[in-house]
Amino acid sequence: MGSEHGIGYLPLFETRRGKGRILYRVFAASVFVGIVLIWVYRASHIPRSGEDGRLGWIGLLGAELWFGLYWVGTQSLRWNRTYRYTFKDRLSQRYGNDLPRIDIFVCTANPEIEPPIMVTNTVLSVMAYDYPPEKIAVYLSDDGGSDLTFYALLEASRFSQHWLPFCKKFNVEPRSPAAYFSIGSWDAIEDKEFASVKKLFEEMENRITTAVKLGRIPGNTDLNHKGFSQWNSSSSRRDHDTILQLIIDGRDPNAKDIEGCALPTLVYLAREKRPQYPHNFKAGAMNALLQIRVSSEISNGQVILNVDCDMYSNNSCSMRDALCFFMDEEKGHEIAFVQFPQNFENLTKNEVYSGSLRVQSEVEFHGLDGYEGPLYVGTGCFHRRDTLCGREFSKESRIQWRSENDKHTKESADELETRVKGLASCAYEDNTQWGKEMGLRYGCLVEDVMTGLTIQCLGWKSVYYNPARKGFLGVAATSLDQALLQYKRWSEGDLQVLLSRYSPAWYGLGRISPGLLLGYCSYCLWAPNSLATVFYSTAPSLYLLRGISLFPQVSSPWFLPFAYVIIAKYTYSLAEFLWSGGTVLGWWNDQRIWLYKRTTSYLFAFVDTMLGLVGFSETSFIVSNKVSDPDVSQRYKQEMMEFGTSFPMFTILATLAMLNLISFVCAAKRVVADVGVIRGFDTMALQFLLCGVLVLINVPLYWALFFRKDKGKMPSSITAKSVLLAVFICTCSMFMY
Repeated sequence: MGSEHGIGYLPLFETRRGKGRILYRVFAASVFVGIVLIWVYRASHIPRSGEDGRLGWIGLLGAELWFGLYWVGTQSLRWNRTYRYTFKDRLSQRYGNDLPRIDIFVCTANPEIEPPIMVTNTVLSVMAYDYPPEKIAVYLSDDGGSDLTFYALLEASRFSQHWLPFCKKFNVEPRSPAAYFSIGSWDAIEDKEFASVKKLFEEMENRITTAVKLGRIPGNTDLNHKGFSQWNSSSSRRDHDTILQLIIDGRDPNAKDIEGCALPTLVYLAREKRPQYPHNFKAGAMNALLQIRVSSEISNGQVILNVDCDMYSNNSCSMRDALCFFMDEEKGHEIAFVQFPQNFENLTKNEVYSGSLRVQSEVEFHGLDGYEGPLYVGTGCFHRRDTLCGREFSKESRIQWRSENDKHTKESADELETRVKGLASCAYEDNTQWGKEMGLRYGCLVEDVMTGLTIQCLGWKSVYYNPARKGFLGVAATSLDQALLQYKRWSEGDLQVLLSRYSPAWYGLGRISPGLLLGYCSYCLWAPNSLATVFYSTAPSLYLLRGISLFPQVSSPWFLPFAYVIIAKYTYSLAEFLWSGGTVLGWWNDQRIWLYKRTTSYLFAFVDTMLGLVGFSETSFIVSNKVSDPDVSQRYKQEMMEFGTSFPMFTILATLAMLNLISFVCAAKRVVADVGVIRGFDTMALQFLLCGVLVLINVPLYWALFFRKDKGKMPSSITAKSVLLAVFICTCSMFMY
């Protein structure tokens, strides 16, 4: 083995810069020149006081200034794209099985919208990593405190005795049994052995599903496990004692699979909850119960992986990939966490709700990685334990990865459970730095982003690793209301970060690179984007209705910068989306969701954040529903947008869509009847184009308003309300002077 500075040293990972960077920078510079010319035109042609269109003109100037400056900020996400490649063979040659312990945290919160069978499959997938099982400890954090989830985990522990050796023998991928048995990739496996394991899985799945349907543990189930005694009639989801159970004790020599090999440690943990104590959502689950505290007493892994309960492992080598970064002798000591992308298994071909996060994962996060990023996004992330506990970076300090902490091996499981329970009590964090300087930070809906930023501000670097075989696969939203709620939570949380003491604008200034700082701000400013977008998608249409031009004529030289910026921006956007693996129709759907989330999710997030600052609103964490109605799922597969609920955001979407439709039809009729098509096109071309594109984007919404008969149509109450509001706004605008 080569020494750290020896001639024979071979790195465990490689970093490559993205191709075409110079060409892109020339293109971006040309677009910026066009944006500046638009600003010059808008500022130099403001109508005089009292003239029609003055207020609209000034509003567009403000919106275009915002869009232009925001676009400049987003260039940090594309300016310096970086790609990482690992050498797992070198890791194996250098260390063999002499590898560090890894603790895996799986978080769930509600068995009704996060089904226990889904949680079970995620747990089994991470138990089956291609890694020494005696060095893996899996902790299920159940913030719902559900005996059904505990029962499902017991079932998983029994099935794991068959599943783990099966995966190892046949090199199974993926190692979520539900995902594996659904893809039909078992041709090389003996039918008898495959059928046996599949039957065991189906029996386990049926028992768990039956228990969930009944809402209780089946009567014929063995309830002798001591863990069930911790649920009683006085317990509730928000008021219960700490429940901690070592379901598989990895220290026990009898914890073996059917082949006689060791099993990973498996722990169930529901932290204590009391109404008088704030539970701090997912951050509290990662701290107060806390697996960082509790796991340090049970397994004390030097690396921590956290995944959401719907994000199963899709690549059994992900652990070794992550360790290639941490254990690299040259650069590994600088790295605090390795972030894998969020990918999803249930996407439709054309991504009707733009749920793939395609551009973010394939382009933008690679750009952040070029500036010592990326962000920590809360799932699919490997951490060094000490960085999560608040340790500051020091060049002199390096981890001895081979050292292991095997304390407390003489304790029985019962003794260990009793002693460790106090670490998950509500009062443990009183007068401590947990949630402030240690663990995940509190006070924000995106505690993961804030935590990652504070870690980077302590001098650490992070790595973005996006392998060809995706590391994790989750469940994307299958209805529009769920998608918009998710974007609201993200954008509201990001804005909270921007306005907090940990804002990248001031806390990160001088502590992280300017490129990374701009990258953080690009996401933190999602919510304020709503104001400019709502104005730009309504004012030009209303002025078009009145026949007042807000843009240069086609024959004017000032038309050219507008035309160039529009064509260049959207041509590049389409090319970027296609290069990332999307389709043309998928890109069009992405543009629709871009408009919808900016005019609803971001707007609601902005308003709620501002109200929260003055004490009129409280932060609420909404868990995404992972259970879909069969009819909704069927329409999702057919790529039909779902509008079948009286969702407040739908009223805004429908009203804006009707406003643009009325404006476009009335204006087109007037141009043809009064001034002629050619003259009308010359004077109002860009307004017609903008309004027409908005109408085209909203075609699925018009269809849901007036033509659909299925349950996914727009509710009649929203249809009536939106039509009346749109007519009222258009009528009022006609009498404006």
